[in-house]
Amino acid sequence: MMKTIFALLALFASASAFAPLPLKVVSETALEASRGPLAVAAGVVPALLTSSAALATEGTNEMFGVDDIRVLAALFVGHLTILTFYLTQYGDFDEEETDFFGEIDYSAVNSGKQKPFL
Repeated sequence: MMKTIFALLALFASASAFAPLPLKVVSETALEASRGPLAVAAGVVPALLTSSAALATEGTNEMFGVDDIRVLAALFVGHLTILTFYLTQYGDFDEEETDFFGEIDYSAVNSGKQKPFL
């Protein structure tokens, strides 16, 4: 008897999943959502949690998992060098003047900042 009642309730539950929902008039869109303290916290907390990964010690008891200051300096100098190269090439690039939708970007070649590859 218990199995029959359970099967009947399961049938009703699955049938109600296919029933049409009542039409509701939505007066507020996502763009008009409130910007209260809870919404601000929801935006700030993920940024704080993901940035704390840089402070993980990874068993070395040092930030960034590096226990030798010379290695840490080499890592930062390498990254800053690549950033400098990138910014000298594309630092003054205005993204508003050209659209880029995935094709090969010839804007540096057309402006004369870079030689054609072939």
